[in-house]
Amino acid sequence: MSEWQRASAVALFEDGYGAKAVASRLGVSAGAVRRLRDRWRLRSAGALMNKPGRRSFGFEFKLEVVRRYVGGEATAAELAREHGLSSPKLVENWARAYRREGEDALRPKPKGRPPGVADSPGPGELERLRAENLRLSAENAYLKKLRALREQGRG
Repeated sequence: MSEWQRASAVALFEDGYGAKAVASRLGVSAGAVRRLRDRWRLRSAGALMNKPGRRSFGFEFKLEVVRRYVGGEATAAELAREHGLSSPKLVENWARAYRREGEDALRPKPKGRPPGVADSPGPGELERLRAENLRLSAENAYLKKLRALREQGRG
């Protein structure tokens, strides 16, 4: 949603319009409007602010929040408000991953390309390839010379 659409949506929420009505008036998806409404309920006008850069959360923090949510101690919205999270959807996503894969789903994942190349040939294979390369280079030079001599003989 654009900044203008977010501002218009919040104004309509404040006037008492529901998410469906706001979505149809602005011509945007109902899901995006519902997520904005949830953020608006948490932070009122703060929902209009652009999100700051990606925050990362530690394993222990996520685990505590998810355990409280799964245990029924608090709703996703309450936990999001209490911990200053951007959206209740974040808590729901963590809980879904936790139910599917357990605690390991909440651990940080390694980023980037893994170190080293798995398919690099060993030292013996490398020596064999160098010898083959030398033989093929010599064969190529021989064939070039042969072609040049044939061309010289025709011309």
